[in-house]
Formats: sequence, structure tokens, C-alpha cells
Amino acid sequence: MRIRHLRPLRICFALVFFVLTLFLFLDFRDSGFRALAGEVLFLQFVPSLLEFMDTAAIGAAGFLLVLFLTLMFGRVYCSFVCPLGIFQDMVSRLARKRMSRPGLPGKKQNRSRFSYSRPHYFLWYAILILTVLLFLAGSGLVLNLLDPFSSFGRIASALFRPLVLGANNLVALVLEQWENHFLYRVNLPVFVPVSAGIALVTLLLVGWMSARHGRLYCNTLCPVGALLGLFSKVSMFRIRIAPDACGSCLRCQGACKAGCIDLEKQTVDVSRCVACFNCLAACPGQGITLRNHWRRQVRHNLPAPGRRGFLLGLTAAGMGMVSSRVDAGPDNPVNIVNPAESADSADPVGPVIQSRPTTIPETRTGPISPPGSVSVARFSSLCTACHLCVSVCPSHILVPAFLDYGPSGMLQPKMAFRSGHCNYDCTACLEVCPSGAILHLSREKKQQAQVGVARFIKENCVVYTDNTNCGACSEHCPTKAVAMVHYLTLPDRDLLIPEVTPDICVGCGGCEYACPTKPYKAIYVDGNPVHKMAEKPVEKAVEKRVDTNGEFPF
Repeated sequence: MRIRHLRPLRICFALVFFVLTLFLFLDFRDSGFRALAGEVLFLQFVPSLLEFMDTAAIGAAGFLLVLFLTLMFGRVYCSFVCPLGIFQDMVSRLARKRMSRPGLPGKKQNRSRFSYSRPHYFLWYAILILTVLLFLAGSGLVLNLLDPFSSFGRIASALFRPLVLGANNLVALVLEQWENHFLYRVNLPVFVPVSAGIALVTLLLVGWMSARHGRLYCNTLCPVGALLGLFSKVSMFRIRIAPDACGSCLRCQGACKAGCIDLEKQTVDVSRCVACFNCLAACPGQGITLRNHWRRQVRHNLPAPGRRGFLLGLTAAGMGMVSSRVDAGPDNPVNIVNPAESADSADPVGPVIQSRPTTIPETRTGPISPPGSVSVARFSSLCTACHLCVSVCPSHILVPAFLDYGPSGMLQPKMAFRSGHCNYDCTACLEVCPSGAILHLSREKKQQAQVGVARFIKENCVVYTDNTNCGACSEHCPTKAVAMVHYLTLPDRDLLIPEVTPDICVGCGGCEYACPTKPYKAIYVDGNPVHKMAEKPVEKAVEKRVDTNGEFPF
């Protein structure tokens, strides 16, 4: 393959990765694509690293492959795989095309080309060191905010996805006028100002920097870029200027979006080079080459076994790890009566009108982390706040938290039941988490994972305050952990009031979502710091009564 063909190859790979990744966040019709989420997200560096640190599973060793490829070819991750980097290339290309349109002043014509820029090593490496130190101290705040995949995920989830859903609803509304129901209207996600604000700031910052200076964000603020830049300094294949063949036409320098080609000194800063290969395609001769620098070092400086031993050792370290991923197989299947098939799709029972606002607030001891996260502490330490689980949740109950997990867990998702409840049979969030913060559980195990327990406040219940029957919480409970028991006998009717059986409650939030009292709920879910396994509901036989006096007694 000629080196000029590396650029179109890079563009093809980048478009495939970008479209597949973006589709994971925007697919609201559940087209079955989530089954490929593991393969699509395997090479995302930070999520893979965190999952590998937790499970040491080979299936989570994508970051090792990224490091290996970086040692071979430089920062190919930044141009081939990273969705935020590919997004910057798109913005940069559109901005350069606009500024180079015919008829614009010549001053803007010159801005259509890149130029060499001085490195900002102090800021770049200071951010990397700060990120590592805070992570080792137990805080992933800086890592979550600056991880390129998570930053792109928040932009896609908080900004792009609502636009797509809104456009879908508008088109569906128009099509309904012609009795066409190919599209259907869907509920918009819950708006969280903090999450949307941070996503918007990130989008504006990244967009401005890429439109004006190409990959400046990657080479000044991105900790992943800084780390891979250190590895690329000792990479095997590096771009170099051939002084004898270079005619100083400036085409390579004008095509370098990283601003790392200095024609005056005839050097290429490989730590900032993002391996886009634009310079190889722009050079009209042989002035820019891709050389094997290990061959020269092996021949004159280092013995051959040293480098080979390093690569073999790195590969063996990744391949020799024993997988400890939680088994998600269908062992110990649960055989229970599942009334969730109708409860999950039902609306809260009503109308039940309370005579006065409730006065006793819910007392929550902590946030509710998603099923499969094992515990709040584990979830907070592994989640990168990419919001992929937020995007795929069909009930919109996973919402970005503010300070519920503490400052280091800002923007990490929590379960909130004001707009819905966790569908008893749903495993969407369990299938897509790229960092292992949410483990993949079988449907049976998910249905027994107790993320929290329902708590009942009798003084807020309309049965107590208004002497009226309700029962919405019991009707929406998939395990029947909330049952209606006798409370009071009135002249014209018996009043029933909720009673919670904590052992079989899974904390799905069906009762809280259905409870009609405001502003405080009469029943709510209090999160478990460490998830438990709920007991199986007792299967009750249904007594069938046959009227033998009827004409058809069967």
C-alpha cells in the first residue's frame, strides 16, 4: 500500500467508528444495534482501562491494544477511533471550507490552511498529572470531564438526542395527518440543566478550538492525548521530513491540523501528531516519509531482543489476565408470577385528588445507582459519565446527578422516578456500559437485584389524609412487595392502605412513580449503598370459580 492511501483509509475507518458510536446514543427505536455495543466501544481508551482495572478481563483489554497500536504507529486512536477527535475534524473541515470560499477577502483565504504552532507542554502535562493524581486519590472528576469519549457522549446525549427526538415527534405529527404511522411520537428525555450546560460549554469550546486551530484541544487539554503522546515518542513508525527531497512548498505544514510540522527546523513533533496522514497525501514528492525508527535504533544502539521482549511482555500481560467478569448466564432461573407485563406499560392510576399538599418530605439516605453497579461506591469509581446508559434508558429514569455522589461523581447517572420507573424486564443499560460500571446481568438476576427498598409515609397517603382508597402503588409493583391491607372500616366501604414487604422489593420505583401525592410522595425508594438480592416473590395459586348454573360452565 502506498503511503498516500493511508489518509483515505483513515477517513473510512473514522467514519465507520463515528457513525456506529453516534448511533448508540441516538438509537431511540431499539433497533437491536445494542448487541454490538461491546465491539463498537472496545477500543475506547478510558472506559476500557477502568473496566480492566475492575475485572482484569481480556474482553476489557481494548486499552492495551490502543497502547500497542500507539507504540507501532503513533496516536492512531485520536484520528481513527476517538469520536470527539473525529468530530473536531468534521468541524475543522467545514470551517476551513467556509473560510476558503471564492469571493472572500484574501486574508481569510490564508486562514484556510493550518500552520505550525508552538507546543503547550506545561499545560498539557500538568492536566495529565492532575488527572492521574486525583484519580489515585479517589476522585474521577477531572477524568470524567476531560475524557474525550465521555465528553462526546454527554454532547450526544444532552444536546443531539433531544433534537433528534423532537424532530421525530414533529415529523410523526405531520405524518399522522395523512394516516401514516411509520414514525411514532416518543417522550423527550428529562432536562437536567447542569448536564446540558456542561455539554454545551464543552461543545462550544471544542468547536471553537477545532474551527480556529484544528486539534488544539487534543494537544492542550485532553489527558488521553497527553498520555498517548508520551507513548508515540518511542513509536516504531513515525512521520519524518526528508531534507534532501523536501522542496519547502509548505503543503504538508498547511495540511497538518495538529500544527506539529516545523519546516524551518524540518522537524515533526511526534507527541502532538495525531496520525491523520494528511501530510503524506499533501506532499507532491518524497519530502514527507513514514520511517521505521526502531530499525535504526536496533542496528546501532539496542540489541534486537530488548524491543521484542518489551512488546512480547506487553502482549503477555494483557493476554495472561484471567477473566473475572460477572457471569450473566441464565443459572438459577426465576419462576414467578410476573404482573409487570401490564404494569410497565400502564399509566399511574388515577385520578386521585388529594385535599391538601403533603408536608413530610422523603428521607433518602443516598442516590440509587443502576442495577448491575453492585454498589454506589463501585459505580462512582468506575463511571466516566459518558451518559450512554442515560441515552438508551427507555423510561428516562437514569438522569445525570449533580452532587449526589459527591464532587468527584458529578454528572454520573442516578435513578430518579419522577418521570417513570425501571421496567421489570428491561436490561438496556446493562448491555451498553463501556467502563464496566454497570455489569451485564441476565434478565433473571436483574429482576432480583435490589437497588433500593420502598419506604411508606402513612401521613402523606391519601388513604390517611382523605379517607379515600387509592392503591396505585400496589398496582404498579411488579413483585407485589407493596400490598393493600385493611386500614379502616367506614359505613359505606372498607379502606385499604399500602404495606411494604422489603425482602421482595427490588426498588424499581413503580410505586413511587404511580403515587399521586404532591409535593412529597407517600411512598418512595431509598437506595441501597450496596445492592442486595431480593427474595423471589411467593407464587400464589389463582382460584378459579366456575358458575355451574350458567349455560356454558367452562
